Amino acid sequence: MGKNLKIAVGSDHGGFELKGQLLGYLQSRGYFVQDCGTHSKDTVDYPRIAYTVARLVGSGACDRGVMIDGAGIGSAMAANKVRGVRAAACYNVALAKNAREHNDANVLTLGAGQTDFENAKQIVEMFLAGECSEERHRKRVRLIDAIQDGPIETGAHQTTLLATVGDPRVSASQSDLERIAKRVQEMLASAGNPPITASVSKPKLNPKDIALLIDHTVLRPDTTRSDIEILCREARQYKFYSVCVNPTWVSFARDMLAGSPVKVCCVVGFPLGAQPPETKAMEARAAIRQGAKEIDMVINVGALKSADDELVLRDIRGVVEACRDGSAKCKVILETSLLSNEEKARACELSVKANADFVKTSTGFSTGGATVEDVSLMSRIVKDRGLGVKASGGVRNLADLLKMVAAGATRIGTSGGVKIVKEASGEVVTGEGAKY
Repeated sequence: MGKNLKIAVGSDHGGFELKGQLLGYLQSRGYFVQDCGTHSKDTVDYPRIAYTVARLVGSGACDRGVMIDGAGIGSAMAANKVRGVRAAACYNVALAKNAREHNDANVLTLGAGQTDFENAKQIVEMFLAGECSEERHRKRVRLIDAIQDGPIETGAHQTTLLATVGDPRVSASQSDLERIAKRVQEMLASAGNPPITASVSKPKLNPKDIALLIDHTVLRPDTTRSDIEILCREARQYKFYSVCVNPTWVSFARDMLAGSPVKVCCVVGFPLGAQPPETKAMEARAAIRQGAKEIDMVINVGALKSADDELVLRDIRGVVEACRDGSAKCKVILETSLLSNEEKARACELSVKANADFVKTSTGFSTGGATVEDVSLMSRIVKDRGLGVKASGGVRNLADLLKMVAAGATRIGTSGGVKIVKEASGEVVTGEGAKY
């Protein structure tokens, strides 16, 4: 990124003078700097300003953040409460180098009582120049990020110690889903990648693992309350990861699923994606208030095809920010059937830049759905950057699901979830699955 970095800089009263010096220094070096306050030596509460810096970074509005208080410790604690932020308190250049290269820290906190301006300049320059490029470090960073979604997998000893603290694993995190998808891929590879057909009898797959890959979906415009009741009962019974519904059904689905680990996913800007960014963000916030834990938003396809990347990025970021505020995940629907490969790749890159959680193939309402080729392309671009891939549209049976997972999908959107899980159990299933 170099000098194109946009940096949020803030301080409390104790760090006010050092902040002013760093602002001038960074601006003289050609960085774009957003001053988050404080603007005087009057006493202020540092968590408010640290939160502002962290929010700007976590939402993608700024690329990095620098926050200064007396010691740097409290601001790091506050910033790390914000989703998408990895804050590190650094008192020398070596720590700043480690924070970036090993931990991919995106917010630096400094202690004005421990660091003078000359040292601060060197620490900040190292923090802005460093990159986390080695996969062994990036893997651990992804594990750090997974903690914000709930308990993570631990070793046998740690699991024993944690068994008494009342924090059971009641739902699957993104790391669980990646593990399941990887296991399916390994099983296919160990079998020599035989042709996948719907007639495979009693495949050696755990139906519970398959169910956790599925967003059980009904998005038809004539969906009734009865349809949603059936959808939610099936989701409870088969333990799907989520139900995916239109905004009008979010609160009803939330009530139907109360007490279960099944999440509510809501579509936004659906199905055309042609609404203004502000409208999509407002729609996402409303859905989250009503109980949605995941948002599947449709990008502005016309803007992407017009090469208006700035609008597309703002479009995605608005929904991502709403999701971060509401502790929800954001999936970005590309509508791949309408895009060239170059446009698909560009949409994936914009989704990464906006800090989305997933890219998704399709709405199911356009000229085509998920394809193995599209899933593979999307996975190659986003997998190592921490995003999942959701294959949706035309995934009707176990054979379809296995093909998508083998290509790199980590989540599946389908109305045929019950049929798929039954097939994974070895049952012979006729028909197309769900009729609602």
